[in-house]
Parts: sequence; C-alpha cells; structure tokens
Amino acid sequence: MHLLQAKPGAAVDETEAVDLGQTPGDIVFLSAADTELASLAGARAGFEGDFPSVRLANLMQLAHPMSVDLYVDSVVAHAKFVIARVLGGAGYWPYGVEQLVETCTAASIPLALLPGDDQPDPEFAALGTVSAETTHRLWQYCVHGGQANSRNLLAFAADRIGYRSEWLEPAPLPRAGIYQPGGAPGGLDDVVSTWLEDAPAAAIVFYRAHVQAANLAPIDALVRALRERGVNALPLYVSSLKDPVSADLVARMLERARIGVVLNATGFAVSTPGAARRETPFDASDRPVLQVVLAGGDEERWSNGAQGLSARDIAMNVALPEVDGRIITRAVSFKAEARFDALTECPVVKYAPRRDRIEFTADLASAWMDLAATPAAERRIGIVLANYPNRDGRLGNGVGLDTPAGTVELLRAMAAVGYRIEGIPGHGNALVEALAAGPTNAAVAGRTIRERLPLDDYLAFFATLPTAVRRAVGERWGEPERDPLFLESAAGPGFAVPALRLGNALVGLQPARGYHIDPGATYHDPGLVPPHGYLAFYAWLRARVHAVVHMGKHGNLEWLPGKAVALSEECFPEAALGPVPNLYPFIVNDPGEGTQAKRRS
Repeated sequence: MHLLQAKPGAAVDETEAVDLGQTPGDIVFLSAADTELASLAGARAGFEGDFPSVRLANLMQLAHPMSVDLYVDSVVAHAKFVIARVLGGAGYWPYGVEQLVETCTAASIPLALLPGDDQPDPEFAALGTVSAETTHRLWQYCVHGGQANSRNLLAFAADRIGYRSEWLEPAPLPRAGIYQPGGAPGGLDDVVSTWLEDAPAAAIVFYRAHVQAANLAPIDALVRALRERGVNALPLYVSSLKDPVSADLVARMLERARIGVVLNATGFAVSTPGAARRETPFDASDRPVLQVVLAGGDEERWSNGAQGLSARDIAMNVALPEVDGRIITRAVSFKAEARFDALTECPVVKYAPRRDRIEFTADLASAWMDLAATPAAERRIGIVLANYPNRDGRLGNGVGLDTPAGTVELLRAMAAVGYRIEGIPGHGNALVEALAAGPTNAAVAGRTIRERLPLDDYLAFFATLPTAVRRAVGERWGEPERDPLFLESAAGPGFAVPALRLGNALVGLQPARGYHIDPGATYHDPGLVPPHGYLAFYAWLRARVHAVVHMGKHGNLEWLPGKAVALSEECFPEAALGPVPNLYPFIVNDPGEGTQAKRRS
C-alpha cells in the first residue's frame, strides 16, 4: 500500500490512502457535503482579527482507514473542538467515528457528532463528548444552514474554547419562501416593489438546500438574464414539491403574482412513473413549466461528452420531471473546479452558472411568455411536416398518423379558437398537392417559388452561429451557392423555402439532411451535419413565427449531431431551431424516439 497526496476536489478511490496535508487547527469540522464546507469556508473568511484557526475536511476523502489514522494523528489530536456531521450516522463511517471518539475522549477534546440530515439520532449524538444542548445547537445551525448560521456555528464553537466571540441562536429557515437576490428575506410585496413596471413575470423554483449552502449563483444569474429581457423574476425556494407547505406556497405565489412561465430547478417528480398523474403545485396556474438543470457534474465533462449529463442527473433532472410533463431546457450550471481555501486548508467546490446556457433558457422562457401574451388572431405559427425518404410520394410522412389530414384538422381547430387561418385545404391530399407544387426535397426547378430567404439574410443568420458549427457545415457542404435549394432570381440570390402561407400559419416541408447521399442510410446518422438549405429553412421560419409545431413521426431535427440531452450552442438541433417554443405530437407507442425528440428539440 502507498500513500497519495490528496488533490483539491479530486475523487478518492476507497482502496487508496490519502494525506490531506493539513496542519493542526483549533476547530475541526468534517462533513461529506461540499456545499456545507463551502458555506463554512465563506463564514470563516468573514472573521477578522484574533479568531481560532479552522480546518475543514470532506469525509469522502477519508474513506480508507489509513487516511483516517493519519488525519486523526496529525490534525484531530491537536484540535480544541471537533465537529463531525455524518449522513447515515456511525454506520456510514464506522472506523472514522471510532477513532474520533477514542482520540477526543483520551485527550479531553470536545467532540460533537451530528446527524447528516434533519432527523435526530440520539444514539449517534451520545457518542460525542459535549453536552446534549451543545450538540443540538450545533446540529440546528447545520440543519437550517445559510451564511448567518454558518458564521454563528463557528462563533459558538470559538466561544466554547475560550475565545470571546458573540454568537446568536440558530435562525430557522422556513421550509419554503421567497428569495430576494442581494436583499433581506421578505414577502411578495417586497419583491414586487423591485420589479419592472407592467412587465411579465416568471417564477424560478429551486431547492431550499441552495439557500442553506449559499449556492445561489445560478439563481442570481437567471434573475439577471430575465430582467435584461424585460421579465420580472419571482425566486421561490422549496423543501420539495411533495411537501405540503412548499406546494401551498408555490401555488399561492403563482396565482398572486400572475406568473407567465415557471422555471423549475427541482428534480424528481410529484407523480409516480407508471401511475396516474398527480396534481402538482404548478397546475392551477396553467402555465408552461420549463425544467432547468443544475448539473451535479463538472462543465468540462459536459462540454467534451456526447451524453450531456450523467446517469444520475438524467434520472433526477430529466427522466423523472418528464413524468410531471415538464419541458426540458438546458443545464445552466455545473460544479466549478475546486479552489483551495488557505484559511481552512480545504478545497471548496462552488456551483458556477454557464452564461450562454442561462441566456438560452431565459430567451426560451421569454418566448413562451410572448406566445401567451399575443392574442390568438396575431399569433404566427409554423407547422413543419417531415419528408422521409426525400420523395414527393412521402410528403408529410408520419408513422401512426395521417399527417396531412391531421394538419388540416389542426388548422381548423386553430381557426375555431381565433387564430387567423386562411385558405385551409379541403383535405389532406389537397394540402400535399399544394406543397408539391412548390420546391421540395425532390426538386426545385419548375416549381412555384412562393417563399424565399435572401442570401444576405442567410449569411447574417449564419454569422451568429458558433464557429464550430459554421466550420463543420462549410467543410461538409462547401459554399451556400452549391445547395439544391439555392437559386438565382430577378429578386437576387437566395434560398427557395418549401412553405405555404395560410394566413398566420406557415406550413413547411422539413428539408433533407443532405444531398447526393443515401437518405435511408443517413437519416439517423449522428455525425452528418445539415447543409445550408436546411439551416436557411429554419432561419426563415424562426424570423416569422411565435412557435413551431413539428407534425408526425418522425422528422430529422432531433437526429442532428450534438449531445443527447442538455444541449450546447454547438449542438445542431439548437443551432437550427434556437429558443423557439416547439410542440411535437408523437405516436405514443414509440417512447424511445419520442423521448429523443422531446429532449433534443
């Protein structure tokens, strides 16, 4: 066996012994929660002058018995006060607890052993060497959390070992409440007083644990991004959406504040997979619920990987929330690389927002609210029909659905509730004939060109795409002028757009994923980037609609290159569609492809 020098933030193999490399300190605090250690490190930094030295250590790095022995001998044995918070009690870290108790008892060092959750554990607490009152107070500081309680925990511990330090009793944090960035806790009126006048409002719902750990940078960033777009934010923290107190607060606040959209950052679901759907606190507001992911992994792994999220994040923040019907958006924050805190000699892990993912999510939320705020008669809707394979005989293909007939019925239903729809074809065949008269994936020459996108407009759109996207398209397909949908006309160079205007509805044919290729073999190719004509179609559509409906199973947008979930700006489904509200009726007996369509488009 050999000894390893522990690195800040690095994962530790339980079969390897490590040396944390800490020097002795007066107050030693051990926990397995990165957020708790980060909060305590921040609190220690707030003390000036003569204050006891503090050492923080993560139990996850003390899994091996030799690691425990070394840490106890070099740090714990020289301490004046030791506090260990262990989720699962003595059984979770048996050798460590045994050595702490033995060493602290022999050296008369005060030892407080605290449960790692909000449930008391009298047997575990009794193993400590301090009074039950002291143990309970320390535990309550941790249970309620937050910077104020972390500061008072350290001040109280310092007072116990002879330093004159003022401390306050633990300040309870409600199970649910309103969070005001940069301000004192308050009610709805306090938050509303800071809002933009006559602006729409979005709720941001997140876990109470983020307030406890002062892990609020992603929430603050979302609030700022929404405000930059003229949207007011109502941040609400909850213990759980299943908690009656939390559920009641959310439902009341959504109604009182007239929320237009909900950005939900809690994981799991209210309903149970396979069972009947249960009512959620969001239902009464009848607003879209966008699922925002605060990823548990690091940004580099997400950026370089094709999966997008870890299996744990997918289960908690994607798959289960889908049971409640939430709309999956993006991962807006990741665990930042650990920094070494010199005052506590401990690596501190913070959660860092990813700016471009914050902005995309704020754009999407704003777009959903624009859609709702626009009267039906003024809403412009794009309806996209698939074309697989790329023959005119397969226009509007959709497994399990007569897509052309379904589209006609959709247009009639929209007209009945006030949408301005004109010239609805009498039946599905008439719709197909009208589309086939224009440009399709089979031919452009000799067809009626009803809609076009000027080349200058396309180049302006293309210039906004990430460098990696532009490079990949150029390397695979060359210049825009080579695309089959490109044409020269009296109006100037541009792209033929396979679309039909029916009042405020635009019915279009989804372009092929490429040309001079085998469509059957390449339709699902995860490495084939789309050509210029494909991007031109979506650029034209995005500039003209409030929302898009992709009709029928299945199209090809969801098969474009990129991550499986939690897309980046370099993923092609996002490059094409952008932050546009998208609805996608899908056959119920193909959940695999339906799930891919939902998460990627």
